[in-house]
Amino acid sequence: MFQPPELLSMESIMQARQSILNLHLAPELEEYIVNVVVATRNPGAVDPALEGQVQYGASPRACMGIDRGARAHAWLAGRDFVGPEDIQAIAPDVLRHRLVLSFEAEADGVDADSVIKGVLDGVGVP
Repeated sequence: MFQPPELLSMESIMQARQSILNLHLAPELEEYIVNVVVATRNPGAVDPALEGQVQYGASPRACMGIDRGARAHAWLAGRDFVGPEDIQAIAPDVLRHRLVLSFEAEADGVDADSVIKGVLDGVGVP
């Protein structure tokens, strides 16, 4: 029976994981992540056009997902720090399934991606 070669050892995966977790994330960007997640709960506060579009926003666990994802994104780009572009790149993938849109939003054909874009555009980047 064919056995594929082992491409990555467990040790190299764990080292990569530790490198990712050790990337620098400035306190201002930590606050930015929290502000983005909080804005999903009341998106009308950052963009009046989004008023009433979300029934349930993202939970605090979304902050952890964006943090980890942004660190991995930066690491894959070869940087030793997280920038706002890493957060903005990964936030839609983390938030998309965490939002419950209102009936009105769904009836109007609004999708989670457009709400997330509005939130990211409305929350100031540090």
